[in-house]
Amino acid sequence: MIRLPQGQLPEAARQGLEGYQQSIDALPDYAGRVALAKKRFSSLNKIGNPTFDHVKSTLTQMCSGARRCAYCEDSVADEVEHIRPKTLYPEVAFAWMNYLYACGSCNVRKNDHFAVFDEASNVLTKVARPRLAPVTPPIPGRPVFIDPRVEEPTDFLELDLRDTFFFRPRATPKTEAYHRAEYTIDVLQLNLREVLPHARRAAYWDYMAHLNGYLRAKSQGMPQEHLDMLARQVRTRQHPSVWIEMKRQHERLPELLLPFTLAPEALGW
Repeated sequence: MIRLPQGQLPEAARQGLEGYQQSIDALPDYAGRVALAKKRFSSLNKIGNPTFDHVKSTLTQMCSGARRCAYCEDSVADEVEHIRPKTLYPEVAFAWMNYLYACGSCNVRKNDHFAVFDEASNVLTKVARPRLAPVTPPIPGRPVFIDPRVEEPTDFLELDLRDTFFFRPRATPKTEAYHRAEYTIDVLQLNLREVLPHARRAAYWDYMAHLNGYLRAKSQGMPQEHLDMLARQVRTRQHPSVWIEMKRQHERLPELLLPFTLAPEALGW
């Protein structure tokens, strides 16, 4: 996960979302707002709806690689995901900043899972509503799940490039930042899905091949426009968190130290 660029919706689409949200907010009771949010999102989030066609187009532009999922960075993103679940927070069911593009596998895992640090006790509390439970608002508190629309996930997560290619918390255990990283990793099953660590390892060697190709071209005196093209290719690969970690950890890994020493400009890619 990396922080997503801030895509700009066309004004008509922005107003469309605002209008949809106003119809939810106009209802007097919370349970009614939840029910309408679910119903309206399901009916409006369809191909041919101009507002959501623009939403999906803009979210696509914000994706890494070839429309990669904002969570796992591996699969094709094809579902508009609510970072704060609409079944818990109907007030952001149509909020642009609550959307990202995710793959179905991540979306089904994230589902309505959400947690907060309880405003009263500061305890991490899961607020997903059990099936058939009364539809009441979640307790107030600070979100636990990392929001890549407004936060930099790599501030919380780091990737083991030496062995497992698992994500792990960067912060000291038992701190709030540690719990946030751990919860996000667990909810999305970023390490439990066997294909993901394998894909990150493959991405690592793919980035290495691109970097070494750049070094060969540089040593051969290729024109700057060719070097710039190779740099752009690196910046548009999938699993961008792998590249971020390669830059962050290059001084600790011998196979990375030399290439980045020879091409320090790559640290800015």
